[in-house]
Amino acid sequence: MSNLFNQKIMILRAPSLGATRDPFDGPGASPGLESTAQNIAERAVSMTVERDENPSGSTLNALRNDPTVLGFAPAMPMKLIEPFDADTAPSAAATWGVKAVGAHTSPFSGAGVTVAVLDTGIAANHPAFAGVNLVTKDFTGAGSAEDDNGHGTHCAGTIFGRDISGQRIGVAPGVQKAVIGKVLGGPNGGSSDILASAMLWAADNGAHVISMSLGIDFPGWVDELVKVHGLSIPAATSIALEGYRANVRLFEQLANLLNARASVAQTTIVVAAAGNESERTGNPAYEINVAPPAAAFGITSVAALADGGGGLTVAPFSNTMATVAGPAVGVFSAWLNGGTKTISGTSMATPHVAGVAALWAERLLAQGPLSPVLLQAKLIASGTFKPLKAGTDPVDVGAGLIQAPTNAN
Repeated sequence: MSNLFNQKIMILRAPSLGATRDPFDGPGASPGLESTAQNIAERAVSMTVERDENPSGSTLNALRNDPTVLGFAPAMPMKLIEPFDADTAPSAAATWGVKAVGAHTSPFSGAGVTVAVLDTGIAANHPAFAGVNLVTKDFTGAGSAEDDNGHGTHCAGTIFGRDISGQRIGVAPGVQKAVIGKVLGGPNGGSSDILASAMLWAADNGAHVISMSLGIDFPGWVDELVKVHGLSIPAATSIALEGYRANVRLFEQLANLLNARASVAQTTIVVAAAGNESERTGNPAYEINVAPPAAAFGITSVAALADGGGGLTVAPFSNTMATVAGPAVGVFSAWLNGGTKTISGTSMATPHVAGVAALWAERLLAQGPLSPVLLQAKLIASGTFKPLKAGTDPVDVGAGLIQAPTNAN
């Protein structure tokens, strides 16, 4: 990894708990598979995200050789996956998204499940969040996790919001505890190292599901390298791509370790927006693959669906190669100052999937200990193509539109 511009790096670190050699390496070489797995889980629980503002070449080499370092990458700018305004207003007892995922008829409500939203914060006094224990933290230097944008409030409303004037907006309105990290906005927000720290904080505060409607700002970083550092566009693109790959690897490692710690802590899965960079109806038309952090293996990426005649369709802005899909166009939810707003985007699809994940978590917790592998598998396996327009490409929607659990499944 190059360090031409004294770029801040994030370091994923966990203390070494002793050698975990291959159990078949000879007599007495290893404590065995079960003990090794326990060591990995305990190490994962104690992992931290550190920062180095100006690492030298010798520092980078030392990190590569440090057994406590699980990975490191440049801190790249993050941005809100900007939604699109929509004019559609709800006209039924539940929003179309809540009904599309089957939450309105599910016997589960998310009770006993903790959900995290890492976004622009939350309008904590909104009536939609009355009675919810909100554990908040500001990672941006704004001074509080209060939402000054509206995006985080909208996403939280879709996941666990209470009814507004008889209108159901929340997929999992039985959630009693929510962990809210403000990672966008403020003087210091919008960086991948902040997001990684917030993910660990959310897991440490009991989150079973982490919802993230944001992405790495690759074009923005290229632009900065060109305008601020004076690089040519080819050179800036190459350096940004190197950082992009390193970030994907680090978020993959982070997701894997969150899974590993489930044996000694609560299960945590991560759901993230695929991104809105595609132009499927443009001239020329084009599709962009899932953007990081959703592109990292182990994170459930979410594509966007629109409600239309002849079945649900892929939204024209939705990125491709997602894991699953969710309702995303004309989504009505909570907004600032006790209000509501209808907007569209993969940002809106993601909280639908996070809410359904909370319903599945409640369903599985009733049967015994919750496994991250089983929870993610159930969530993905719930996907269906039945409501989708005939001929929908699986590459665009993954397993399809996720569905809430019933007593029968």
